Amino acid sequence: MTKADILNALINHYCGGNKSQFAKKLGISAQGLSTWISRNTFDIETIYSNCENISADWLITGEGDMLKECLKPIATTNREKLISTRSGSETHFEALTETTKKAPGAIPLVSERAVGGFANAHFSIKEHDVVAYYIIPKFRYLAVDFMIEVTGDSMIPKFYPGDIIACSIINHSRYIEWNKCHMIATIDRGMLVKRIMPGTDKDCLTAVSDNKEYPPFDIPKDEITGMARIVGVIHIE
Repeated sequence: MTKADILNALINHYCGGNKSQFAKKLGISAQGLSTWISRNTFDIETIYSNCENISADWLITGEGDMLKECLKPIATTNREKLISTRSGSETHFEALTETTKKAPGAIPLVSERAVGGFANAHFSIKEHDVVAYYIIPKFRYLAVDFMIEVTGDSMIPKFYPGDIIACSIINHSRYIEWNKCHMIATIDRGMLVKRIMPGTDKDCLTAVSDNKEYPPFDIPKDEITGMARIVGVIHIE
């Protein structure tokens, strides 16, 4: 299957062939979806994050079954929790399995103390900053480097206090996606979760909250010690 074939199959399955509705489900414009189809391309991460129960292998190769089997807890003697993974307006449930650092696919859940690691150009997570390691099947293909708990209400309704965000470290400023949610490590303010926009001058970035009670503010670039793109969020029931 070509990427255009895959897109058309997704549109038929999730939205009964309605392209505008499917574009809305993905959070993109109808024109953007049409461009993907005409150019035989798409953004894997966007589709995987917004299409419940989609098989990543099928999405990448076009072979096999479109949908995954029902997610089952990974066999382990460690404790498990049920989590809901929010993607757009959809909520999916799966096993969040506490594991060890050595387990394949283990993702560290870090505390706010890990902000110090961003002073290192290669971002090193110290073991004493890790709360636990988890395996989360839905994050397997999202290049998640670490997870951290959200505090405060400035990003409601996107993120709520207690939500756990999955972060992919940005190693170069050209990879910043404007108006997307990022986790920013700063010298004075610690960890911030905000949307990022170009600053009022070249020496700063503008941090924007989803909660309109919090006005935007500029962050001097020399105050930023590191950034990570938020690629997923989980809510523990």
